[in-house]
Amino acid sequence: MAAEPRSRRAAVPWLAALGIAALAAVVVGVGTTRQRIADNESAQVLKILRELLPDGSFDNRPDEDRVLLSSPELLGSEQPLPAYRARRAGELSAVVLGTIARDGYLGPIHLLVALDPAGRVLAVRVTAHQETPALGGQIGASDSDWMERFKGRSLDDPPAVRWALRRDGGDFDQITGATVTSRAVVIAVRDAAEFFRIHHDQIAAAPAAGHVP
Repeated sequence: MAAEPRSRRAAVPWLAALGIAALAAVVVGVGTTRQRIADNESAQVLKILRELLPDGSFDNRPDEDRVLLSSPELLGSEQPLPAYRARRAGELSAVVLGTIARDGYLGPIHLLVALDPAGRVLAVRVTAHQETPALGGQIGASDSDWMERFKGRSLDDPPAVRWALRRDGGDFDQITGATVTSRAVVIAVRDAAEFFRIHHDQIAAAPAAGHVP
């Protein structure tokens, strides 16, 4: 058999090195893309948290000071949901709980509920829903008048038994023509406040990325 040409033999290691370099470049590129996506997601979460929390109420990065919560009964999900902790001078100043209203008219309604350490509602924001566009505009907008009605409320004001629609004997008005959706959101906010009342100390003390309960 004829000997392999020297130039071809010399090219083999060079081609192998080129292939390794190309693979490394792809891996680095994928890693960079993933990091960019993660950074964008983190920036978006922080933007929403800043909209929900009072100005000057925290000096940390609540999007990074996050714990995971589990409670199908009170938070509406079999999967862990996030809680973002706002702190000022190291002390807990607010918590933003992820929760799901499972009984929306057309499907689950995902919410963020911001609470101060005493359990008073600071803000409520819908982050995902399947309701009709007209209804979605009333519950999903960042400046929703109806959502503003939760601000300042707690399980003491009104008492938990009155966290219901007026037509159900409670203290909350419904969105016109949207009884089911309104009821689902009221119950979800109430249950999130109840979860926070029960697990307040654990949420405050758990390490970042920890799990409660």
